[in-house]
Amino acid sequence: MPASAPGFWRHRGVIAWSLFPLSLLFGGLAALRRVLFRWRILQRVVLPVPVVVVGNVAVGGSGKTPVTLWLADVLRQRGYHPGILSRGYGGQVEGVAEVPPDGDPIRYGDEPVLMAARSGCPVFVGRDRPAAGQALLAAHPSVNVLLADDGLQHYRLARNLEIVVVDEATLGNRLLLPAGPLREGLARLGKGSFIFAHGALSAPVRAAAHGVPIFEFDLRGDLFERIGTRQERCSAEVFKGRRVHALAGIGRPERFFAQLEAMGLMIERRPFPDHHAFCEADLYIPDGDVLLMTEKDAVKCAAFAPADTWVWPVRAHFAPEAAELIVEKLDGPPTA
Repeated sequence: MPASAPGFWRHRGVIAWSLFPLSLLFGGLAALRRVLFRWRILQRVVLPVPVVVVGNVAVGGSGKTPVTLWLADVLRQRGYHPGILSRGYGGQVEGVAEVPPDGDPIRYGDEPVLMAARSGCPVFVGRDRPAAGQALLAAHPSVNVLLADDGLQHYRLARNLEIVVVDEATLGNRLLLPAGPLREGLARLGKGSFIFAHGALSAPVRAAAHGVPIFEFDLRGDLFERIGTRQERCSAEVFKGRRVHALAGIGRPERFFAQLEAMGLMIERRPFPDHHAFCEADLYIPDGDVLLMTEKDAVKCAAFAPADTWVWPVRAHFAPEAAELIVEKLDGPPTA
């Protein structure tokens, strides 16, 4: 579960069941909205290039952004020219805007800035995904496929493929909002094109997929990069024997901490809520200590981080057949 999630989302206790009637209402409205788009009572916007949606059914970090970056790289290697759409969660953009690689995460959001810096693709943000897509294509006519990061429930945008990213730890008590963390029920897994599982899935979750192809992935990084000069790199061995502080304002900070500990590092954990607006005081470390952080957090902290701050970039790793199947299906008809 995300570090900032209500505790009752983990179990089906008194509070969760007291909110269950609201969950039924939420689920009914979500299902009705999907049906209205399916029956074309509400109109979808069909863009002139294929659209691949990357999203999830639960609140919180499941690995969508690394998956989107992996997919952009895969498509570029196959000769495509991808562009990326994002809501810009946590940013301040009104309407639609293009995100520069050195953009201000306060204005554009931390994940869009990270994607603009890492992907080499044009990245546009906007609550209205079709409008963002139209603006991106107008500004970059060479783009011939769009990746919609966290757009699974944005049904007004027609899509050719749906990739549902699942981290089972984020599913909590399996109840819909507000009684639990789910935006849509687990049955939604069986309506996607592919399921990308961040780690192993239990038998009940696999059963909910109803035969949709499942590919497991993990996030791995080899070297740490100094935050001020990212060309300076080192391995975890350099930090052993030193006092190490680990900071993370992501959906599941405990995963980051566990990965550092698996490298043999003794760390002082500093978890923050997802998309936390860091200040200089949050990053304080005594002289001689080391601060480690995620790449997503680094885009917000570079201007005021201590000199001995190191970033751990990670990449999504899949079996090769995942890329082949996506490219094979990309030119198919839009999904419902």
